[in-house]
Amino acid sequence: MRRHTAARIALGRSGSSLPTREVLAFGLAHAQARDAVHLPLDVSALRAQLEGEQFAVVEVASRAADRAAYLARPDWGRRLQPEALAALKTMPRDAELVFVVSDGLSSTAVQSNAVPLLQALMPLLTGIAIAPVVIATQARVALADEVGECIAARIAVSLIGERPGLSSPDSLGAYITYAPKVGNTDEARNCISNIRPEGFAIGSAALLIAANIRAALRAQLSGVALRFDPSKALT
Repeated sequence: MRRHTAARIALGRSGSSLPTREVLAFGLAHAQARDAVHLPLDVSALRAQLEGEQFAVVEVASRAADRAAYLARPDWGRRLQPEALAALKTMPRDAELVFVVSDGLSSTAVQSNAVPLLQALMPLLTGIAIAPVVIATQARVALADEVGECIAARIAVSLIGERPGLSSPDSLGAYITYAPKVGNTDEARNCISNIRPEGFAIGSAALLIAANIRAALRAQLSGVALRFDPSKALT
């Protein structure tokens, strides 16, 4: 069973305690999870990666001025700074879809997985007008609602670092929202979680995200009300 999962099972015993190797492995996993939360997103490197793949990029920030504020005030992470709103006004308003790449609770996840996921998605979204990629810092999922509303996109997709687990510090989440606007609640979103090489493989995740996007465009809704067959949604 241990060959098929990263979960902590069958750890063994040393007297009444765990073997030293497992205690050390737990300490390492805990440190990696903490680092994923607190390590700043390298925006310059991410932007260079995206532009190297021919993506146009816009940078924005939430109202949380720093990491301490972000962690203490989730509501600040859901709203854009006034300067960010001004930057978004320069974007085209004819896009159907906008991707918002956010640090969230794991910059590690974004740095490792966001660009490969976008690369896998682009061939699956032909015929859909896509806005420049928005890189958002100190951001929560709902920040994508304000971005999408500001540029009048039909769908906003938040690609965001998820809260790290003790075996998954690099887990990326995708949250798909039709008719994004400030005040949307989570039942209006579809979530694809644990996107990483050791979790939900990037290629498979891209297929499901694209299927959700096309189904949402057809049904003109998203979230718990959206019902569709993923195997037919890309046809």
